[in-house]
Amino acid sequence: MATAAPSAASRIAVVTGASSGIGAATARRLAAAGYRVVLTARRKDRIEALAEEIGAAGHQATAYALDVTDRAAVDEFATAFRTIGVLVNNAGGALGADPVATGDPADWRTMYETNVIGTLNLTQALLPKLVASGDGTVVVVSSTAGHGTYEGGAGYVAAKHGAHVLAETLRLEIVGQPVRVIEIAPGMVRTDEFALTRFGGDTEKAARVYEGVAEPLTADDVADTITWAVSRPSHVNIDLLVVRPRAQASNTKVHREL
Repeated sequence: MATAAPSAASRIAVVTGASSGIGAATARRLAAAGYRVVLTARRKDRIEALAEEIGAAGHQATAYALDVTDRAAVDEFATAFRTIGVLVNNAGGALGADPVATGDPADWRTMYETNVIGTLNLTQALLPKLVASGDGTVVVVSSTAGHGTYEGGAGYVAAKHGAHVLAETLRLEIVGQPVRVIEIAPGMVRTDEFALTRFGGDTEKAARVYEGVAEPLTADDVADTITWAVSRPSHVNIDLLVVRPRAQASNTKVHREL
């Protein structure tokens, strides 16, 4: 079934972490669905190139270099808008896979700042603009790590649990306002950077995450899911959508053909 184009009052979609992976794929998908996408990330060259790509495809995109953990910069960014229709809180990521006993507190702090405080910063700054649109949507891209723990993942798991609770609590607090709160929780997604960043650039460790898994999710699979959830009729709220590859039954049970 074809999806109706977004209304003029709600056609601006801000996507954080749009320089690669799920964020970039989501920006492409939302632009193709009729949204004017605003791409934010720290890597200005990446989002400018993506904005050009989206524009060349006949859609609308603007790049804005932004560190979601910098509250002053986020507040300044928010002044550019009177209303927006969609905020996709995608910026985040994992660092390390050490046990609690030896985990690096600096890594934990960075993960919490990006995954939780970054989401809080953007949501607080743009919530009035979403309400003003009369038809707003906040998307929090969490993870299955936000719904179940696993050994060696406590720092990331704690951060994503925080993102999950933020979304769940916000939905309770703003019920009655014209804003939906959607949480998308992906499982195993193979992107160019996620595992490589987690393991400090160690390509062998990054490759082992996906070893023997025939078809992990792709960034575009998750972007398709986000766009579907956002484009439901205004009265339909997809509270939580967990999406995994068929080969993954849980965070710790994955079918591998080795």
